[in-house]
Amino acid sequence: MNEALLRSLTPSVLAILVRRGADFAAAEDAVQDALVEAVRVWPAAPSPSPSSRGYPVRDPKGWLVTVAWRKFLDATRADASRRRREDLVHEEPAPGPASAVDDTLQLYFLCAHPSLTPSSAVALTLRAVGGLTTRQIAQAYLVPEATMAQRISRAKRTVSGVRLDQPGDVATVLRVLYLVFNEGYSGDVDLAAEAIRLTRQLAAQVDHPEVAGLLALMLLHHARRAARTAPDGSLVPLAEQDRGRWDTESIAEGVQILQAALAHDRLGEFQAQAAIAALHADAPAAEETDWVQIVEWYDELVRLTDSPVVRLNRAVAVGEADGPRAGLAALSALDASLPRHAAVAAYLHERAGDLATAARLYAEAVHKAPNLAERDHLTRRAARLNARRCR
Repeated sequence: MNEALLRSLTPSVLAILVRRGADFAAAEDAVQDALVEAVRVWPAAPSPSPSSRGYPVRDPKGWLVTVAWRKFLDATRADASRRRREDLVHEEPAPGPASAVDDTLQLYFLCAHPSLTPSSAVALTLRAVGGLTTRQIAQAYLVPEATMAQRISRAKRTVSGVRLDQPGDVATVLRVLYLVFNEGYSGDVDLAAEAIRLTRQLAAQVDHPEVAGLLALMLLHHARRAARTAPDGSLVPLAEQDRGRWDTESIAEGVQILQAALAHDRLGEFQAQAAIAALHADAPAAEETDWVQIVEWYDELVRLTDSPVVRLNRAVAVGEADGPRAGLAALSALDASLPRHAAVAAYLHERAGDLATAARLYAEAVHKAPNLAERDHLTRRAARLNARRCR
């Protein structure tokens, strides 16, 4: 299988087709056809990394570009409504080595086209370049999957008739990178390292405090990744993690980048989130966490975003700083249909000593958990509380 190699080359091949004049929707179809052809004809071999020897063909990227371009031309000739593209038939490039330049970040900017709304641009990029499923994107946006599918389809139709030569703005690209990192960090799709790599590239090109803030946030969260799961794959809550397993070099780098960004005095949501992550990373033990200051940063985040998810996380922080009853009071103002609302309520009730309500809410949260690891974690919490109540 060569899945890793194909996945790593897909954004660059798609970008090359777009630069050669293919509209985005047709280019995406052509690249998918080329990937299918590669799976069919490439020899079965262990998936090499793009930097290693032992490629399944001499020049995988050049092979994919050539096949994808041929697929695009074939589709163009077959489509009567696009007969104006017939003159491209004789412009098919000869097979040969392709450029080794990484076009992924450029493709992120091209997908953030000015003709699209920011939310549509983010959804399109996550689907076409980030590799996320429609369901995963819908969960990130807190909308039904069918609604997100329609949004992505409209975005494709919008850009199908325009040339993608006008890059979008940095804010939209940051939003995409943030959501890609979050999905990778959840464990469903391992995209966290790729998001960090692209954000580093962006930080090297753009002097912007929010770019630095996002990079700091990613590094601080990624530093805890090794401690987030037990050997059996179960989730380990932040308060119970072995802090000796945290990556201190990534934490130090993240804090340094954050401090430099905050010095610009242009606070944004990614800087505020990074400040919260830094306070967690700075605490030698969970009980030494500066929850009062974390609540203050959540207040800044609420002011900047007015996000219901931010308010949900703030309720947890309030529960730690001022006691679980205060946290429940903050939670009562929020919509109970919010993702993880039941889990937060269960935790706060458990801390308040109401084990029966906490166990019931944990069980309720199990059915709303977005992945298997989280479902297993909530199931164990509910079982543990029920066992305590039966003693």
